[in-house]
Amino acid sequence: MTTPDAAELRRRTQDLLAAHPPATTDRTDFLKARFDAGLAWVHYPAGLGGLDAPRSLQTVVDAELAAAGAPDNDPRRIGIGLGMAAPTILGYGTDEQKQRFLRPLWVGEEVWCQLFSEPGAGSDLAALGTRAVRDGEDWVVDGQKVWTSSAHLARWAILIARTDPDQPKHRGISYFICDMTDPGVEVRPLRQITGEAEFNEVFLTGVRIPDSRRLGPVGEGWKVAQTTLMNERVSIGGARIPREGGMIGPVARTWRERPELRTHDLHQRLLTLWVEAEVARLTGTRLRQQLVAGQPGPEGSGMKLAFARLNQEISGLEVELLGQEGLLYSDWTMRRPDLVDFTGRDAGYRYLRSKGNSIEGGTSEVLLNIVAERVLGLPVEPRNDKDVAWKDLAR
Repeated sequence: MTTPDAAELRRRTQDLLAAHPPATTDRTDFLKARFDAGLAWVHYPAGLGGLDAPRSLQTVVDAELAAAGAPDNDPRRIGIGLGMAAPTILGYGTDEQKQRFLRPLWVGEEVWCQLFSEPGAGSDLAALGTRAVRDGEDWVVDGQKVWTSSAHLARWAILIARTDPDQPKHRGISYFICDMTDPGVEVRPLRQITGEAEFNEVFLTGVRIPDSRRLGPVGEGWKVAQTTLMNERVSIGGARIPREGGMIGPVARTWRERPELRTHDLHQRLLTLWVEAEVARLTGTRLRQQLVAGQPGPEGSGMKLAFARLNQEISGLEVELLGQEGLLYSDWTMRRPDLVDFTGRDAGYRYLRSKGNSIEGGTSEVLLNIVAERVLGLPVEPRNDKDVAWKDLAR
């Protein structure tokens, strides 16, 4: 099979539209047909939503479908599945796992969440204490996870747990797919400063996971998790947005529409942040182009760092620009939203929600270490616990 070029992808997209007109085809049926035609992720293997085509040609398909008014798969709602679970399953899953999970994940029939962080293992994720003990063909999992976005909606979760406490912390971890509807899985809302419970705590008590839902070899879960984490940082910090997309957009609109709010100092700060936001956007474009050649690397950590810093500085400027209006907060009602929205609602929401950007997806402090060591080649920070068995670590 020859590698499709742009013309071939346009032809295939037009064939899809002719066979399944968006105006008269059920949304889910259209998305399933798109996946089966290999136009979901064109760079994925044939039969798994792709055509083994260059990643860069996805924009050709997306443009044709958008012009025809075709539905998308609501990527913000299923972002964890698309950005984190899918590339990990593709990289480490068995053929059966890929066939079972990738299609309903992409179509949006099944929402995913991430069971990684714990109360005592956030920045130092490898110190996690959730245990998975082998029992015949199953693993029995006990522990607690925290900061789990969309756990209240999810059918499936990507989970890392300790399977060998006698090994050093990075080498005694295994990676699983957990059914969130199984007995022993309890999801509790975790209310944030915004008033919402976008995050959750998840308690795992005697949860049985078949060994057939393990990703990668036993004890090599940390290696598998690196694929997840690298893709997570790219999906957070390197998302495709138009000029003045993201947090800078509302501030720029307010500046244009409300001249009475302008001051010289605010003007200078806005110009600086506008330029930095545009540089970050273009850098994200460059990063996505680099992905054509392979898996994301530590550059995604740099993008995620910039994303967090800019969001916090821009939202702070917006509150100052609005003056007294910026102190208002429209709604602090407790609710459990269907998606993560970094820029929605009003200025007060954006200001408070952006505080989490330097924590989620890897804290800024940890990402600074990654950039220093893996991008700049600076000396590695001393780690005294690297070769100590997890069970012997001070906690």
